[in-house]
Amino acid sequence: MASAADQLASSINLAKFSKATDLKKRLWFTLGALIVFRMLSYVPLPGIDPTALGLLAQQTQGGVLDFFNNFTGGALSRMSIVAMGVMPYITASIVVQLATSLSPQLNAIKKEGESGRKRLNQYTRYGTVLLTCVQGFFLVQGLEAAGAAKGLSPVVEPGLAFTLTAVVSLVGGTMFLMWIGEQITSRGIGNGISLIIMAGIVARLPVTLVQLFESGRSGSIDPLRLIFVIFGVILLVLFICFMERAQRRILIQYPKRQTARGVQAERSHLPLKLNTAGVIPPIFASSLLLLPLTITQFAGQSAGDNWWGDLISNLNIWLRHGSPIYMSLYAAGIIFFSFFYTAVVFNPEETADNLKRYGGFVPGIRPGKNTELYFDYVLTRITVIGAAYLTIICLVPEWAFSAMSIPFLMGGTSLLIVVNVTMDTVTQIQSHLLAHQYGDLIKKAKLKGGRAR
Repeated sequence: MASAADQLASSINLAKFSKATDLKKRLWFTLGALIVFRMLSYVPLPGIDPTALGLLAQQTQGGVLDFFNNFTGGALSRMSIVAMGVMPYITASIVVQLATSLSPQLNAIKKEGESGRKRLNQYTRYGTVLLTCVQGFFLVQGLEAAGAAKGLSPVVEPGLAFTLTAVVSLVGGTMFLMWIGEQITSRGIGNGISLIIMAGIVARLPVTLVQLFESGRSGSIDPLRLIFVIFGVILLVLFICFMERAQRRILIQYPKRQTARGVQAERSHLPLKLNTAGVIPPIFASSLLLLPLTITQFAGQSAGDNWWGDLISNLNIWLRHGSPIYMSLYAAGIIFFSFFYTAVVFNPEETADNLKRYGGFVPGIRPGKNTELYFDYVLTRITVIGAAYLTIICLVPEWAFSAMSIPFLMGGTSLLIVVNVTMDTVTQIQSHLLAHQYGDLIKKAKLKGGRAR
């Protein structure tokens, strides 16, 4: 079966693309928005000394901040106004969706349709402001404490004025990124928040590849290991593409109807993706782990030589990126959010009711409650496979790179996000091109019909 990229390449030529003015506008808007994001990642917070910050970043390499920095495209290491990225927004979305599932009042708001969705989005924005304030405060305090501990002060004038200014700037940067993501979703191509995360990861890719090949050239990494890593990444990309397109198709049959060819029974398929949740579980799990890890790391830098400082230091060691406890918590988070988000996206009861309303049924299954139980049965089993696939993709590459002592920052999570978002974007481009072609056919048919009269 041809992939989305192959179908897109076969259906595009320059003449058709030149006529798709709406698609070109959307592509240019998306590209311009991502360029604005990359430019903002180089705008430092007011009161930051870039030279001292660079020296401090070299001395504090490793740990969770490098992982966070990978998602922001280096904005965190430069302490730009978008250093927090869109992670507070993602964390707020997790909290609101969890609250919607647990609270009857919020669940009732969700069922109100478009107005309910807008209210929940507004709650998510409020939560984003609150989380950015908390994370930004700890980030600024940790920056001052780390500078004092290392003898390098990246802050020109530490104090309350700098803290307030920096927190307000971080909140403004995160809210602006959230607005850019929403604009890309509505006026551009693809999911805006996912594209912003992917742009940050891809922006770090050239630096990562240069470091990797330089290590191979200098001899610090065995050339055979380097070849093995490249070959493994290619296989990993192919495996991700295969699993993301895997589906479980459930046959749906409708009552017999009288047609021009006689009485015929209509049949269709209900496609259930093997990975219904997409890239959401790894992003949710990593964003939840980043909040306590960032706080403990900065608290450890400001703690003294007492039992509290020892406890914080031990927590930082136990929960550091790549440690067994961190990997276990990360795997548990991925599995949990795979089932949780699948339940949010696909509702077996609602799907069974819609089929019953339109006369559709699964052959051999009674409509109504039995169909709902059958959908839940199938969805649970394919979600087990999807959760296992996500866990393997996100954890095995990082474990392999750690075991081989290869500093390859673009691990399985980053690779999954890049491949998945690219496939979704290509699919949306193909959908716009097909809609444009159908529009041209309808116009031609109307013109021919008008001439025939």
